[in-house]
Amino acid sequence: MPNRNFDERTDTLLAGLRQSGQYKRLAYVAGPMSATATIEGRGQVIVLCSNNYLGLADHPEVIAAGHDGLRAYGAGTASVRFICGTLACHREIEETIARFVGAPSALTYVSCWNANEALLPTIAGEGDVILSDELNHASIIDSCRLVRGATKAVYRHSDLDDLESKLHEHADKAARFVITDGVFSMEGDVARLPEIVELCRRYEAMLIVDDSHGVGVLGLTGRGTPEHFGLLNEIDILTGTLGKALGGAAGGYVAASQAVIDLLVQRSRPSLFSNALPATVAYSARRAIEIVEREPERVARLHANVATMRAGLSKLGFDLHDSPTAIIPIMIGDAAAAIAKSERLLELGVMVVGFGFPVVPQGQARLRVQVSAALEPEHIEQALDAFAKL
Repeated sequence: MPNRNFDERTDTLLAGLRQSGQYKRLAYVAGPMSATATIEGRGQVIVLCSNNYLGLADHPEVIAAGHDGLRAYGAGTASVRFICGTLACHREIEETIARFVGAPSALTYVSCWNANEALLPTIAGEGDVILSDELNHASIIDSCRLVRGATKAVYRHSDLDDLESKLHEHADKAARFVITDGVFSMEGDVARLPEIVELCRRYEAMLIVDDSHGVGVLGLTGRGTPEHFGLLNEIDILTGTLGKALGGAAGGYVAASQAVIDLLVQRSRPSLFSNALPATVAYSARRAIEIVEREPERVARLHANVATMRAGLSKLGFDLHDSPTAIIPIMIGDAAAAIAKSERLLELGVMVVGFGFPVVPQGQARLRVQVSAALEPEHIEQALDAFAKL
């Protein structure tokens, strides 16, 4: 039955978003995601808002591998893994992920959101403490909220003194967990992993890194934030996604010791109560990783495109934070202004999204430029020309 209070509350909220210029409208993409895309009602535009960092979302081999997975296994087992079994392709993609990111073992989920939500409630408990960076992804925040019995604290963004103070304060806890993004999705900056690793060793804390925006992007061979800092095999637990640089479809993972993975298989609710990664994604993501390993020049091209785009935007007068990542935030402040500028760029043939509250704090709205290895020099030139007009 309808509820009048709910209807009035919802109508008021939506009307307010429309009136303030903050209402988000979905763009419908007609065709595959590449350096350009065809947007319904807009035509072809240059894409500077996708996480398709290595240009693999429409790679012929990745597409063909997905077809192979569908032919080999159909749509799926129509059940969870412990009931109907694990497909061989799940074992193969998990072995591939573990090797690629430098971990003993891995377990896949249908998204990294699922992987993050599975992790903390499974490994943390009564008498433990979880210390989380204040700018961590929403999935980490929600995962912390789901934990029962453990103490939870937030440390100021990348503030090592604050982190150490909290580690010292909670030195008596049974287990200490520090969790951080490798690359912060809205800021585009990189966690200070060398210092965080040193602090975790000193205070016997386990370090968890969500490297969703780092894997495939950072490091000489694209193995992510740990490789960028020379810390492969040094992170206790890694989470990440297959839905960005590594194929662009869906899927997430936890990569850790065999004991942690065994515990997740036995106890993590998103694994016990939801279906496994589709075989099509397991196949296509595995092929994407193999391409990254085979073609390190793809990562080098991404790094070169990032440098070109950053230099061009800086020359136009935009104030940019220095960072090696493929995420370039341009601070606007007002959410309605950011959305209006995003709309103007789309009119000029460039797709860049304006982000406001609740994705970022009030008053910190921004345009987020995301660079891909798929961009050709003419794409970058056209994009910079649009920013000059903006």
